[in-house]
Amino acid sequence: MYLLHCFSQSGNSFKVAFMLRALSQPYETVFVDFMQGVTRDDGWRERSNEMGEVPVLEDGQRRLTQSGAILTYLARKHGAFGGVTPDEQQEVLRWLLFDNHKFTSYFASYRFAKAFGASTPDPAVMAWLKGRIDNAYRVLDKHLAASSFVVGTAPTIADISLCGYLYYPVEESGYDLQLQFLLLQKS
Repeated sequence: MYLLHCFSQSGNSFKVAFMLRALSQPYETVFVDFMQGVTRDDGWRERSNEMGEVPVLEDGQRRLTQSGAILTYLARKHGAFGGVTPDEQQEVLRWLLFDNHKFTSYFASYRFAKAFGASTPDPAVMAWLKGRIDNAYRVLDKHLAASSFVVGTAPTIADISLCGYLYYPVEESGYDLQLQFLLLQKS
């Protein structure tokens, strides 16, 4: 059985949990008290993840980190959601990298600063992040205008990864992603 080290506010943890559910794979969660700083503890980093992040997925003796790498591992291991052809698999990787660099990274930073930061976020920084978020969503929205899925004709880990932060309440971030998609379609 898989062990998923995570906490509920982590969209990257959600991605891995979503994938495990899509694969009908049983797993147990291991709560990581990120908000109390456990991931900054040297001991936790030595035992769990030197990068100080979640999710961490244990598969027997194997310990995996970074949501994109975990999703890729699970897709390969279970032969699902990884793209059908080598070209699709390459496209899946391209969109995973886009997600981690442009899509999730800006939104997760924006959401964390607004909802969980120790102090009021700098409005200039928030405006800059929001601009980056809007640009990333515009790219994906345009891409999805021609297809129901990010790659190919069925869901892949690219779709799973890119939806990791869509399900959190608007009240947390103040950024209505569903409304944002509609606004971007009109612009």
